Amino acid sequence: MRSVQQHLATLAPASRGDGVIEVGTMASGAAIALPYLVLRGAAPGPCLWINGQVHGNELNGVFAALDFFHGLDAARVRGAVVVTPTANPSALDTRQRRTPLDEQDLDQSFPGRAGGLPSQRLAAALLEALREVADLVISMHCVGPHSASRPYGVYKLHPNGKVAEAELLALIAPFQPMVACHMSVAGGSGELPGDNEGALDYQVLALGKPAFMIELGNGARCEPAFVAQAVAGFTGVAARLGMIEAPRGDPPTAVLKAGKRRHLSCRHGGLFRATCAPGDRVAAGQPLGTIVDLYGRTLETIAADEPALVISVRQEPVVHSGDRCAFVATDCAMVALTA
Repeated sequence: MRSVQQHLATLAPASRGDGVIEVGTMASGAAIALPYLVLRGAAPGPCLWINGQVHGNELNGVFAALDFFHGLDAARVRGAVVVTPTANPSALDTRQRRTPLDEQDLDQSFPGRAGGLPSQRLAAALLEALREVADLVISMHCVGPHSASRPYGVYKLHPNGKVAEAELLALIAPFQPMVACHMSVAGGSGELPGDNEGALDYQVLALGKPAFMIELGNGARCEPAFVAQAVAGFTGVAARLGMIEAPRGDPPTAVLKAGKRRHLSCRHGGLFRATCAPGDRVAAGQPLGTIVDLYGRTLETIAADEPALVISVRQEPVVHSGDRCAFVATDCAMVALTA
């Protein structure tokens, strides 16, 4: 089986193709493989790689990547576009976040290991394929299906210093995000538990290539407005890379940056009733929602202890002690973009 690099090299200018990245087999003999699409432009240029999905129930990015790819005029493209619609086909098939073959979080499994667990093998195969050709990687995500959110960006910084924060913010800005959040990979930072250095975008940064995440709305559904917003974002990124002509209109000149994110969880179980919406700015102590018991008595008010921007808020009301009710960004400020 030829590699993505070989496929692009043999593809005629201004044409498209597709294939699979082979990873292994199931007990039934069915292939474990990553589908991909490739477009080679009419002239040389950089390679933009879009990964539509790491987690199996996050679907908006899949639709957006496919719409962007099929909407391109290959004769007007300089460089190449590669789309892996899913990096986790078994999770897609079973409509779940984690890899069902080993119950691991694929986005905590990079750089992977060719002889390791199923998730590690998926990670290793994808990273090896894009290492050979990609100049920029966009990793698409959604918030969990129990919450509501609007599109926003997430970026990490690698200690090798090869990709600057200003560059990542300028690349995120075309997506018109609610906010661009810096995500620390350090333990105890208030981010998700686990190995956050094992994320696809962080390991691409380790290769010295720019990469970031777009959280495109809500999991387990297709939201046309958010899909269209991401297609416009991909278009803006491709224009910034010089791959296509810039779209009409003024490019963004600033983006709202958040220095920290954290979850607000509940002490009491019960029913959560939100009093805020994604994108709301809340003051310290301002209620984001309440927990009531089955007698209608208020058990708890959920609030941040400092000014915050609401990134997502729980929509599925049944909660137990420790469940996440909201996800907020703090240390927010507008940042001017570099040209």
